[in-house]
Amino acid sequence: MNKKELVDAVAKKTGAKKKDVKKIVDATIEAITEALVKGEKVQLVGFGTFEVRKTAARKGVNPQTGEPMTIPASKVPKFRPGGQLKELVKKGKKK
Repeated sequence: MNKKELVDAVAKKTGAKKKDVKKIVDATIEAITEALVKGEKVQLVGFGTFEVRKTAARKGVNPQTGEPMTIPASKVPKFRPGGQLKELVKKGKKK
């Protein structure tokens, strides 16, 4: 499902106008992104948690040359699904 399909699905479920749903989806994504940039955790109970995790510097190999290299430490966004979401996906049922 892409963003347009998500907007369409939410509009259909709620009866709201697609342009209004698009604004809400865009604002939600923006708010989550801003929180992650600040290093904050975003927890949506029953769905999951978005957070920033730090990865340590590590040694790797350049796949083009085969030469050893150091991969620098970085911050990456991660999503950890909540228990309810895991269970629903496991059972293959919708809420």
